Amino acid sequence: MSVDVATVKRVARLARLAVSEDEAVRMTGELNGILGFVEQLSEVDVDGVEPMTSVTPMAMKKRADVVNDGNIADKIVANAPMTAENYFQVPKVVE
Repeated sequence: MSVDVATVKRVARLARLAVSEDEAVRMTGELNGILGFVEQLSEVDVDGVEPMTSVTPMAMKKRADVVNDGNIADKIVANAPMTAENYFQVPKVVE
């Protein structure tokens, strides 16, 4: 896959980035180089290789999935303009 200047400009526009003509030409070469390196990865034989999270074997740290309020509800609403029983109060907007 190769990228041309029109594609670079289109992606830049979609990302809301201002790119000059010179920058678009430079980015075209850089992106084609990056895509070339990525294409080389498809040539690597990974049959029989298990996915890993680290280069050293280790067990993932886990915590209990327990729902709680953190016991800090009063601190959370402390700076709110209006509260009631540790809930935020807002003005009524729908009649």
